[in-house]
Amino acid sequence: MIWLGKEICYNSVGTLKELRMNLEPKKVSESAINDYPYILFETDINPRGTAFGGRVMELADKVAAMVSRRHSRTDCVTLYVDSFKFLGPAVKGEMLIYKAAVNRVWKTSMEIGIKVCAEEPMTGKRRHVVSAYFTFVGIGDDGKPATLPQVIPETEDDKRRFEKADLRRTRRLQEDTEDSQTKKQP
Repeated sequence: MIWLGKEICYNSVGTLKELRMNLEPKKVSESAINDYPYILFETDINPRGTAFGGRVMELADKVAAMVSRRHSRTDCVTLYVDSFKFLGPAVKGEMLIYKAAVNRVWKTSMEIGIKVCAEEPMTGKRRHVVSAYFTFVGIGDDGKPATLPQVIPETEDDKRRFEKADLRRTRRLQEDTEDSQTKKQP
């Protein structure tokens, strides 16, 4: 697909709708982001001299959204942020390095794992500072959840994340069931 002014020219793959309807499974590596850098500036830093957690979360959501779109080739929205865990601080002048990949796909939703490292720019030394899991839902042209292409785990780590994603999903669904039962009680 090539942008020419306000028009879109499609290559031999077909129309935009045909591109979105392609449900061929994709390898994890086809949509993964392995090195998305963000340098921390003064406006990203709290009074303690470390990165605002909300800024780190915002960027993680954006990176996960990019991965979800690359994988599905459709609009996706954040449904859950699961287990966003801060493991250590990042400080002014360091770079945040985001890594994200599809862990598993169900019918209309997918889990994306995020790892964030803080990198000292002069030495390149990295520290793991955040781990998180985002669940995205694909949205079709009709505004309803859309069927998504499955993911093919390639490495042993991919396979481990694939299995663990199903355990997290089961837990989330159980919590949703418990929450809805609690709301029904007077």
